[in-house]
Amino acid sequence: MEKTFDNKKAIIDFITKNKVSFEKKLLSEAVNVAEKINDILKKGNINLLKNAERLVAYVVQTNEKDLTEFAKQEGIAWAQHALTLSFKLEWVQAIRRTIWDFLFQFEKEQKYPSSHEDFFQLEKTINDSIDQFLNTFFISYSDYKDELINKQRKNVEHLSVPVIPISQTTAILPLVGFIDSYRMQTLEEKVLTDISKFKIRTIIIDLSGITDMDVDVIDHFHKILDGIDMMGCKAVITGLRAELVRKMIHLGISFNDKAETKGTLQQTVKKFIID
Repeated sequence: MEKTFDNKKAIIDFITKNKVSFEKKLLSEAVNVAEKINDILKKGNINLLKNAERLVAYVVQTNEKDLTEFAKQEGIAWAQHALTLSFKLEWVQAIRRTIWDFLFQFEKEQKYPSSHEDFFQLEKTINDSIDQFLNTFFISYSDYKDELINKQRKNVEHLSVPVIPISQTTAILPLVGFIDSYRMQTLEEKVLTDISKFKIRTIIIDLSGITDMDVDVIDHFHKILDGIDMMGCKAVITGLRAELVRKMIHLGISFNDKAETKGTLQQTVKKFIID
């Protein structure tokens, strides 16, 4: 293998010299991708043939650092433009097969071909490099998608915790639907931040749209009421439903020591607007 890898430049030169044949072989190996190559270029500004040339160079030169960085960039690019993963897999596997086809041709032209042992070692090294590229690509793709999903979820959760000012010092927080631990964390962050940002002195939290809360969520809500008090803000809770009150009674939990409780949001808002 030493002779073969001492000849890295010769291999790259051989592939470059036969670039047209290489690309033709590559496209024939990736039939589905070949049909979409212009669409991918248009949609994601990704030149698959040019990128294949880069990948081949990194693989043949065993340039692990640049190969890994390139795989990360490709993973992000495919995730950003929502390109089909099966196309990427087909394309890289086609590159693998095409590299081996041209290495076989390269070896046939050599005066002193590699030994079987060297050639099998070369096979392992090249295949490992391509596998590393694919592995890094998929991790990068997945990480980007997960980060995007988390950002979107956080944005949606922030929208589901609307702090609505009704005067210079008073705001309403209507809560609707199921509240889990994640949403309660968002509520804590949003409420305390907005109290400081808008100089809120009274926040009316309407729970009429909440039928139930888990025990840990109720406990967390209790702590948020503590935080509201520490911010110098008064909490007023309206719309406590019978199901939730019964659960709190059996758990020995009350909001009375943390906040003022009122019947309906409409009555409470009217009172604070008059005041």
